[in-house]
Amino acid sequence: MCARTTAFPEVFMIRLEVRDLRLVSAIAEMGNLTRAGQHLHLTQSALSHQLADLEQRVGGKLFERSGRKLIATRLGEHLCSRAKLTLTQLREVERDLAEMANGREATLRIATECYTCYHWLPPVLDAFRERHPAIDVRIVPAATANPLRALIAGAIDLCIVSTRVRDRRVRVAPLFDDELVLVVSARHELASRRVVDAADLRGLRFLLYSTPDESHTFRDILAPAGVSPSQLSTLRLTEAIIELVKADMGVTILAQWAAKPYLESDALRAIPIDHPGVHRTWSALTRTSQSPPEYVSDFVGFLSTSIAAPPRTRPEFSLIRSVAKLSAKRRASGAP
Repeated sequence: MCARTTAFPEVFMIRLEVRDLRLVSAIAEMGNLTRAGQHLHLTQSALSHQLADLEQRVGGKLFERSGRKLIATRLGEHLCSRAKLTLTQLREVERDLAEMANGREATLRIATECYTCYHWLPPVLDAFRERHPAIDVRIVPAATANPLRALIAGAIDLCIVSTRVRDRRVRVAPLFDDELVLVVSARHELASRRVVDAADLRGLRFLLYSTPDESHTFRDILAPAGVSPSQLSTLRLTEAIIELVKADMGVTILAQWAAKPYLESDALRAIPIDHPGVHRTWSALTRTSQSPPEYVSDFVGFLSTSIAAPPRTRPEFSLIRSVAKLSAKRRASGAP
């Protein structure tokens, strides 16, 4: 008796071209053929024929008409999402090739999880460029909200974070320790305190860089202390936060090294917080999926050296010297 075999339907490969991806991406973004045609520098008639040909090849409708607007079908949504990602990667390849042709060897994309880090990072980047002029180092601010996700997705090559990471997909290189402090106006009722605890934080008006759902400070320190999200106002500029705190229109929580330059006047006070969440260790993260390019490893080493022993003769490294000094002091004292 012969064994019965199961017949599987033959799968036909659909061959897509870059112009197909640009077509669906433009229609999804612009909403109709007229604007999509203008975007792609094609007539509406040519675009209609191209869309009809593509739908015939994929075997289904990609867009449905709703009044004057074209709405992506389920099939169209899937293709549009893949098209957007593919076109982004293609542009990056084209840009990298152009830069290599112009003498650039590679691009190093970096992000941090805290906006204050962008205050001390630029001098390190400039010094690294001096040593490696063929490497184009770029900051990716859009990844600041979730740099770990951006790193794993390949949108950046390195991120600097204070969050403890236990993920086999990333490699961790510790950089420095720091401590968060409460910064208040000299006129604030807490200004004379030597230390504050979690209970003192309830009822205060906070000015922070990130929204409650993005802020590690809110999640780890303020929320457990009973602070409501409605007590937070978000500003992306340190200087704006500092000026409002000076005017006693709120308080903020900053790293000790970030607050230090603003404490030279008598208008502000920095107060230690009795909470384990204020002690942080910053690390540089890279992907473990493959051996990092030599320039990525070089940058991690250069970053570590610049923080551990910043050059004394360069004034632009003054903030990094504060970071290094405070980090060394914390480690010498055995602080957690």
